[in-house]
Amino acid sequence: MAATAYLLVFLRVGSAFPVIKRSHHQLIQKNNKLSTSPLFSSVSAQDLLYQDQQDAMLRRALREQELLSQNNKMKELLAPKLKAKPPKSGTGFGNAASNKAYDPAVQMAKEQAKVVRKEGVIRIDSAISDETADNLRGHILEQQQIAAIETDRDVSSSRMYYGVENRRKSRCDLQLSLLRGGFSAYLGNEIDFELSYKKPFTVADALQEMLGKDGSLRHLYENLVTPNGELYELAAVITDPGSNRQMVHPDLPYNSKAPLYVIFLALQDVTENMGPTSFLLRTHTSKANVVFNSGDADEKEQLLLKSDCRLSTLKKGDAVLFDARLLHCGNANDEATRVLFNFSFRNPEVKGSLGYKGSIRPGYEGAMTLGDMTNALNAYHVGGDENPFANYVA
Repeated sequence: MAATAYLLVFLRVGSAFPVIKRSHHQLIQKNNKLSTSPLFSSVSAQDLLYQDQQDAMLRRALREQELLSQNNKMKELLAPKLKAKPPKSGTGFGNAASNKAYDPAVQMAKEQAKVVRKEGVIRIDSAISDETADNLRGHILEQQQIAAIETDRDVSSSRMYYGVENRRKSRCDLQLSLLRGGFSAYLGNEIDFELSYKKPFTVADALQEMLGKDGSLRHLYENLVTPNGELYELAAVITDPGSNRQMVHPDLPYNSKAPLYVIFLALQDVTENMGPTSFLLRTHTSKANVVFNSGDADEKEQLLLKSDCRLSTLKKGDAVLFDARLLHCGNANDEATRVLFNFSFRNPEVKGSLGYKGSIRPGYEGAMTLGDMTNALNAYHVGGDENPFANYVA
């Protein structure tokens, strides 16, 4: 997610950091080739300022990488071994409510929610099937091609397709449509739209496996945000080889209550060289936030040195769910295109602006809750509705 907001903190204290290694400077120089090339000698001052900002962010990100690599605690983020607690003795199953209360899936979700609240993140293996992951990845890459064509025709349409990550090198947040056929459904391409009814509805299929009646994440999300939680993001995070490491950041300003819970779902295996996300466990707290935003370079470096950092190398179909206040960063991608399905739901107890605009198509902003989503998915899976989100303006 976006780390730009934390650039000013770096600029204020950056002089306190040790000199970056020569290899890091070479990376910066490589980034600068575009702006120094004669072909681009007429680039605007705004473009040059943007490049300077990107270079400063990369220098800071590489320094953070050095600090975290000195920490011997860094390990792979693994799914916890949990067991659903059995019902207390003497309790019965007299009605539908009690049956749900003692549903093993519901009980497991309670245990998972405890992990999220304590650690700030949890890994869920096999959140969707390999087949659905393959289909969704193919669909997203097709949507990316359509978005590129449309924004080349009309740059002002960019807001409809791209979210908070758009200009950064080899990285984008592609905002997805919930309509069958995706972008073709409203671009007037009748041939593509008709063909879409002969293909799997991959976005709905993936959401069904996670948030439908027996979904792998449904009960966990209901525990964290209730059915009234608002759909806040719906996108794909795509990085290509050459994508730089991000600065460590939370996704939004600190709030005493968790405002937002985010999903990253791997649509292919994510190896260590494909830019997996690093999560700094238990840094979603007030104490960590104070240190991180204090402006004291030494304190901030000590926070990173002492952090329990976990690397989310994932198998296809695995997911991580995290509290958006948690410190994290995407690593550099040096290997192959990495596609993550990304969505989030906000906590209805947190009112007003979150201080962070999620990647979601404008028509979906504030339009759908988790309950609305599960009802639509039920209509799709059980009722045979081939386009269950058609009532929502994309």
